[in-house]
Amino acid sequence: MDRAAFVGFVRSQGWGVVASLGDDGGPQAAFLAVAATDAGELVFDARASSRKVANVARDPRVAVTVGGTDGTTVQCEGVADVPAGADRRRCAAAYAAAFPQFAGSLGDDGIVLLRVTLAWARYGDFRDGRSVTTEVDVTGWGLAGD
Repeated sequence: MDRAAFVGFVRSQGWGVVASLGDDGGPQAAFLAVAATDAGELVFDARASSRKVANVARDPRVAVTVGGTDGTTVQCEGVADVPAGADRRRCAAAYAAAFPQFAGSLGDDGIVLLRVTLAWARYGDFRDGRSVTTEVDVTGWGLAGD
């Protein structure tokens, strides 16, 4: 799976589970609307007061699984941040395009836009009794200028 196929997959699925690390080191997960930028970053929003925003500020490592309802998934690990400036505008545009119903929330000061730059990903296809997994080479994805 190349970057274009990954981005297409995430955009076709739209929802996923984001796991971050709580202040005690334990996992905390949330089911969220997840978008992809053309650069292969994952983007989601959260309330500024949410656990995941506090968790990412303390420890940016996250895991994300997208898909599942049709028997296919991508499992990802990476580093989350709160993009600023041109990066925020680019990520916000990808999120708004994927979820126009949530676009208005991006102007709310109580909502934070988070971006995940991938360090690892694996595609899984478990339809019709199959169990096929394929590592996704994410080397260089999400770099400025991509």
